[in-house]
Amino acid sequence: MSAKILIVEDEPAIQELLSFNVMQAGFQALRAEDAESAWQQIRDAVPDLILLDWMLPETSGVVLARQLRSDARTRDIPIIMLTARGDERDKILGLESGADDYITKPFSPRELMARIRAVLRRHMPVMPDETVAAGGLELSPASHRVTAKGATIELGPTEFRLLHFFMTHAERVYSRTQLLDQVWGTQVFVEERTVDVHIRRLRAALEPVEMDGLIQTVRGSGYRFSTH
Repeated sequence: MSAKILIVEDEPAIQELLSFNVMQAGFQALRAEDAESAWQQIRDAVPDLILLDWMLPETSGVVLARQLRSDARTRDIPIIMLTARGDERDKILGLESGADDYITKPFSPRELMARIRAVLRRHMPVMPDETVAAGGLELSPASHRVTAKGATIELGPTEFRLLHFFMTHAERVYSRTQLLDQVWGTQVFVEERTVDVHIRRLRAALEPVEMDGLIQTVRGSGYRFSTH
């Protein structure tokens, strides 16, 4: 699953260039031209990283970075500050405002992508590559493939992560809140009922191979993966 990069940049040409390079590198590009639209984007789809321009209209990138860091729901989203201000004091201010990294314009797209990957590696949990087998299912994180009874089961990225978590934590009951924290992450703005939607999708995908019963509802408590 490719990371979502939110580009907060008010100059259309630079925003377009950043978006192009982000997508060329295999990431998803989200766009915002100011702090207000950035918050709207974050509410709609929480990004994995924010490319944040220092000089924004009305609310500066430094102020927005501080706001993001002061909010418990967004404080863990990594930020790379983009600016034409190359003075050391400005770099220190940018980093002290909450940025994880700082790059000055003009910049090399290759360097920017390297910085993005480095910051993501530090922040994003890595799913182990080892193949997991349980209840007749075999899940390979490396190839992003789930098989059962000789058939390949097509899953979306969230259902894939959800199934991986269940298979590696079999027989234990997890509440919706616990599943949100473990599978979606603590900074994601989604309702608990979102878990139910993805559970239904996961069961529907497992139904053709008669394995939807592996995902059990425990009334009043949550869900568990069980072969019993």
